[in-house]
Amino acid sequence: MRRLRACPGAVAAVGIAAAGTTALIAGSASGATSALSNRWYAAAPYLMPLDNDPPDAAAIMDATGLKAFQLAFVLAPNGGGCSPTWGGTAAVSSDTAVQSVVNTIRARGGDVSVSIGGYGGTKLGQVCSDPSATAAAYQQVITKYGLHAIDFDLEEPEYENTAAVRNEIGAAKILQQNNPGLYVSVTTAGTADGTGWFGKQMLLEAKSQGFTPNNFSIMPFDGGFNGAASQTGALTNFNQILQSTFGWDQATAYAHEGFSGMNGRSDAGEYFSQADFQTVLDYATGHHMDRFTFWSLNRDRQCTPADNGGRTSGTCSSVAQNSWDFAKYSVKFAGATPPTSTPTPTPTPTSTPPGTGCKTAWSSAAVYTAGNEVSYNQHNWKAKWWTQNETPVASDWGVWQDEGAC
Repeated sequence: MRRLRACPGAVAAVGIAAAGTTALIAGSASGATSALSNRWYAAAPYLMPLDNDPPDAAAIMDATGLKAFQLAFVLAPNGGGCSPTWGGTAAVSSDTAVQSVVNTIRARGGDVSVSIGGYGGTKLGQVCSDPSATAAAYQQVITKYGLHAIDFDLEEPEYENTAAVRNEIGAAKILQQNNPGLYVSVTTAGTADGTGWFGKQMLLEAKSQGFTPNNFSIMPFDGGFNGAASQTGALTNFNQILQSTFGWDQATAYAHEGFSGMNGRSDAGEYFSQADFQTVLDYATGHHMDRFTFWSLNRDRQCTPADNGGRTSGTCSSVAQNSWDFAKYSVKFAGATPPTSTPTPTPTPTSTPPGTGCKTAWSSAAVYTAGNEVSYNQHNWKAKWWTQNETPVASDWGVWQDEGAC
């Protein structure tokens, strides 16, 4: 994913009422003075504020009524160390760019959660010495931005590392205890059976530490899924896993279960339409699930021929849509009514615009840094960060951004 968002030691109350309670206010230097209801944090879609052509959060809020955003991703520094950064490169301690986005959102009555982990990069749980050190790094993020919510996005390869998962779950528990009212979600991979072996081991680690977040969310995509029916089937199976792992009844398990989808074309070439989102939304609200989110707002707009030629993009959905169509399902989950939208447009033709020149050909031996442009397979590509011998390919989490055919 990207990708790739309780009360201490206690099981949260069942149903919508638990999801809608107001989090307590965290002190910070960010100027935050109030929190949204937990239902909004549960509905917050993912937004990369520094990468993948970040959209204007204020414009999304005005167009859809959305109030909450899941900012991604906080990682360990690329050069090593146990301190939080955005994407491995921008230190949280000196950040002003993300803070500006947060201020814009809050000035319009909204708020943010922050997601840590995701698919790419080095996670803090992999490099910090223990749960306490990991929690101390994340506490810097909570304090910097005055957070009322945080998401632990545990994916490959970190969730295959038992020590790293122990650090992350232990850190989540410490943060939950030290920040009363903090909304905590744990997001992991989804399979047709609910989640795979490593996801189940993560749940067992949470059980052994006595940690209960607001929800455990699965990502039912990139695993042979085909539309909403396969996703709701996975959510049903995951509910049974939660029941058997924690000894919960069905309703309690649903009250601690979340969905994290991918709008449009997934990394694996699956397609999820607006109708699929509506079906899963109906399932989530009908079963009183705690969370409904998706990856990502950067992708919640229709591709142009220059953006995409039938491949997965980090900056558009690869399906016919109006801008921010998918964000409106999050608004509905939060219990609000989005503005009336115009009909979905017909797909834009994918012909190559004339006169688009190719950059210098990509070389496996060359070193590229952020902003460098190359051509490969008749497409231009831009490097997001330092890289060498990584073949340009379109994906949300990869080093290369597809700039279109040339």
